Amino acid sequence: MFDNLLGFFFHWGITAVSLWGASLVFNGIRFSSTSTLIISALLLGFANAVLQPLLIILTFPLTLLTLGLFVLVINALLLMLVAKLVKGFTISSFWTAFFASLFISILSLALGTLAPNAETTIYRLPPTPSGQTISA
Repeated sequence: MFDNLLGFFFHWGITAVSLWGASLVFNGIRFSSTSTLIISALLLGFANAVLQPLLIILTFPLTLLTLGLFVLVINALLLMLVAKLVKGFTISSFWTAFFASLFISILSLALGTLAPNAETTIYRLPPTPSGQTISA
């Protein structure tokens, strides 16, 4: 039970760090306080988990036509939605949200691969007795 909770906090932290990094890189993103950043990270994680798959399914023909690039627009719109819902989180324009969502995605991916993940389980084959080989 706590393994799932640890994974949740881990991803929440990665999202918060990515949002904070995006606010440092892009002048159009501002957080009024640390608590606003943490709440925004939680809400963005929820939006990415629940709303993003629904929007991708609903816009599948357009996503297919653009070879998946419309997903970047969906990410930007979700980031703008979170900014509208959380008081103290502001984004100046759609293009700021577009490039910030791309930055957040790349940074979250990089941080997620560098740090050990609580949800990832590595399965290994048991060691073979010495002298034996495994044949297919």
